[in-house]
Parts: sequence; structure tokens; C-alpha cells
Amino acid sequence: MAKRGGKRQVGAGYRFHVTPGLFLNSEVPVADNSGAKLVKVIGLVGHIAKGTHRRVKGAGVGDMVVVVVKEGKPELRRQVFRAIVVRQRRPFRRPDGTWVAFEDNAVVLITPEGDPKGTEIRGPVAMEATLRWPSIANLASIVV
Repeated sequence: MAKRGGKRQVGAGYRFHVTPGLFLNSEVPVADNSGAKLVKVIGLVGHIAKGTHRRVKGAGVGDMVVVVVKEGKPELRRQVFRAIVVRQRRPFRRPDGTWVAFEDNAVVLITPEGDPKGTEIRGPVAMEATLRWPSIANLASIVV
């Protein structure tokens, strides 16, 4: 069977479509204990298309985004990191037909190698994020 996804695919070889819930310039809380409290989304990783005129790119659960730390430890503030979206408020549909929505949006900061910066994740984590990123699944206490 042919490998799905393009050359610039990040994470799993393929993934189910998730309705985007985070967009550029969204301010999102951090769900891990890395020291950052609030981050701002400044880019999306792995989107192959250049985009459509006047369309703001969005990220859903399990996507990798580029963020800058707005609130947190002084040594982390104004630093640029990559993060994985683990929760989103906007409802998204799973392949079995169920709809899932969380109370808040949240991301987990990761290192350039792809490992989480923190050692624990507070709150639930979407199953789509754990399937795509096994290192996050190891730290998750609740998977929904």
C-alpha cells in the first residue's frame, strides 16, 4: 500500500480530518508543567498548501503549531517553540460519528526532537493527539 501524505508531512503518515479550532494569533493556555502559562500561535507546521486568499490557516487536535510564550517563567518568555494541540473547544467529529468538544483549548510544548518539555500533562488529552504523538500519550493521565 502506498504511503499516505506528502514529503512535508509531520507526525503520522496520515490522519483523519479534524475541524480546526485554533488559528494564527490565538492565545492558548499550556497544559504541561514546562513553566509556560500562555502562548500565542504564530505558525502551523506541516501544511502543504500555500493557502487561499484571505483564509486564515487553522490547526486542530493533534496538529503541530509554532508558538511564542506570552506568560510564564522569565527565561521562557518571548521564546519560540513548537507545540502540539491536545484540546480544542470547537466540536470535531470522529470517524465513528461521535462529536467531541472540550471546555478549553490547550497545547503541550515540545523540544526540537519531538519530546514534551514538561513531565506531566494537566487535564484530558484528545485521543487523536495521543495516536499521532506517542510521547504525549505516555504523559497523559486522561485520554478522551
